[in-house]
Amino acid sequence: MQEHVSDPLLGTLVDNRYAVRSRLARGGMSTVYLATDQRLDRDVALKVLHPHLSADENFLGRLGREAKAAARLSHPHVVGVLDQGNDGHTAYLVMEYIKGHTLRDLINEKGALPPRLALALIDPVVEGLGAAHAAGFIHRDVKPENVLISDDGRIKVGDFGLARAVTTSTSTGALIGTVAYLSPELVLGQPADARSDIYSVGIMLYEMLTGQQPFMGEVPIQVAYQHVNGTVGPPSVLVPGLAGEVDELVQWCTANDPENRPVDGNALLQELRHIRTNLTDAELDLHPPAAAAGGAGAGVAGSGLPAQREPQPQRQANPPRQPQDAAPIPGFASPNHAAQSPTEVIGRPNNPTTVLPFGKPAAPPYRPSPGHSSSGDGPPGQFPGASRHALTPPGDETEVPWAPPPPARLGKRAQRKADKEDERARARAAATPSRTLREGSPRRRGVLWVAILIIAALLATGAGWFFGMGPGSAATIPPVANKTVAQAQQLLSDAGFRSTTSDVFDDDVPSGLVVGSEPEAGTEIRKFQPISLFVSKGPQLFPLPELSGGTLEEAKNGLNAAEMALGTVTEQFNEEVPAGIVLSQDPPPGTPVRHGTPVSLVVSKGPEPIPVPSVVGQDEDDAVDAIEAAGLEAEVAREEVFSRGVPEGAVVSQNPATGTLTRGGTVTLTISKGPRMVEVPSYIGRQAAEARRALENLGFQVRVNNILGGFFGTVRDQDPVDTEVPEGSVITLTVV
Repeated sequence: MQEHVSDPLLGTLVDNRYAVRSRLARGGMSTVYLATDQRLDRDVALKVLHPHLSADENFLGRLGREAKAAARLSHPHVVGVLDQGNDGHTAYLVMEYIKGHTLRDLINEKGALPPRLALALIDPVVEGLGAAHAAGFIHRDVKPENVLISDDGRIKVGDFGLARAVTTSTSTGALIGTVAYLSPELVLGQPADARSDIYSVGIMLYEMLTGQQPFMGEVPIQVAYQHVNGTVGPPSVLVPGLAGEVDELVQWCTANDPENRPVDGNALLQELRHIRTNLTDAELDLHPPAAAAGGAGAGVAGSGLPAQREPQPQRQANPPRQPQDAAPIPGFASPNHAAQSPTEVIGRPNNPTTVLPFGKPAAPPYRPSPGHSSSGDGPPGQFPGASRHALTPPGDETEVPWAPPPPARLGKRAQRKADKEDERARARAAATPSRTLREGSPRRRGVLWVAILIIAALLATGAGWFFGMGPGSAATIPPVANKTVAQAQQLLSDAGFRSTTSDVFDDDVPSGLVVGSEPEAGTEIRKFQPISLFVSKGPQLFPLPELSGGTLEEAKNGLNAAEMALGTVTEQFNEEVPAGIVLSQDPPPGTPVRHGTPVSLVVSKGPEPIPVPSVVGQDEDDAVDAIEAAGLEAEVAREEVFSRGVPEGAVVSQNPATGTLTRGGTVTLTISKGPRMVEVPSYIGRQAAEARRALENLGFQVRVNNILGGFFGTVRDQDPVDTEVPEGSVITLTVV
């Protein structure tokens, strides 16, 4: 039965801007949510740090600087960092939201991949890392879970900056990263550089080609031990027929000594693309065998040995999904987002995750069951080259000679490397004396011991001065924020430090002033250690796009793409531009502004409507003038009409009579010809009632004048009579 866990952040508004909609993933450092940026009206990935990290002020300051640095890294194959902040007890990062799946999901589904697909997928990853390395960034946690594949096929690397912030904020001896992909120098606590990312890429490419990782173990310490003491074997051991150039590429990237790896992502990218273009179609489309695709029966990973008949724990090509709270994937949401190898914090003993101290790890305690083969496979997940003797069952300490693995097929680069190693070994052997010098006299040995003691005392005195008062002594870095470069360098020089400067964008610190230092102020370090000063270049400005001429919806999309905010929208009439089209913007296009700057828009309402004036009864010329004065066009009908009430030459009617028109609209006027002329017949001698009806039917008005009371009802006289008069005229009848 699935347990439903309530999350207090769901449905809330973080920093009065980000509306939290759903939880995507949860890991050891943070929880990732799908949120909506209400200012820019877009979906983002909101990574909220766990409370124990949010309460660390030093960590929050470092995270802010790392986020600003990562935000400057803009590349099509790197997930963008959009914002960072602290809303009360909620510390968060805002990243680009990528809808799709991860490389881990693809490996889980497909198992071992053909070389063509594996090299095509790793190419944008290496290109993104190359851009980051060129800008001075190191990822430190490259793994399939951090390679995002969007639904439209875009491939991006996520989680830049967070691993460095956590690593440098945890206590001494702590390490961040997924142990399956950690380079030997990171396991040993040595400084990391671009070549550490290259090692992780090589491990990831090995897994893509074979369907399993080169080193495996029951506990992380076993895997870490193999990274330091083992050697990644050629993937062709598990995928017979794989091109030798691909074997060379994987082993070049995963060399134990960083000096033997590509210097950075760009160097690896050139070789990778050279190999892709020179392999044949048959080599690129090689179908992995069932053993590699399924991940079982492939032998000990990285050993170059065939599978033994005894059952060995192997990695499955499609392992079970991790639970919903697996390691968070920045800027990504997918039904299959759970990570197979979540980021593990290896540090203090009270940390619930695996503890891995700095320094060379000890061999993991292991004793196989009786009857275990002594062929050199070693314990499950342990690389056999780590020991010269096979492990024995409890109670049996008899040593059995170790059987070396058969030599792997070497490419040209690997052969040249082996030749150089042989030359170095021969040179060391030649420089080693075959016998010791003859013994001297006791007195001579006494003098020698005195000299040794004097030299040791001098060295101790020098070391004491060096670390007590000299360049090796410890001192606290003074605060240099908001000071000029000269002032900051003088403060550091007075404290005994030497410094370098680098320019960064900063929204708060004015240009030319120091933003901070690395290590930060208040940190105690040795005086000989260099300090980096970050000098503000002011806020980073971006040119505004051209928004005029498009619809309001297109303008909103353009603002979202440029990461700007929508300001005030004003509507106004325009006789030439249709309604809904943007007329102008403020600030104008091309103006350099910060991200999130509100841009005001003026949108057309279309032509202004004009009320139609009423001109009925007016003279024709006056009516035309009135229509044109209103901004309309007057059109006179060709046919005039008779009208009793409207004199000749005046407007009888208009169309339209009321309502509104746009400027330049037409009003049709009908002109009167005056009243119709009708001949008046004579009704003298006829009855008055009959005469009245006949005249009214002809359109006349009838007035009756009775004489002597009109007793007989006969029309004696009529005025006018037998003539034409205007229709509607008054006819007078005299009745007796």
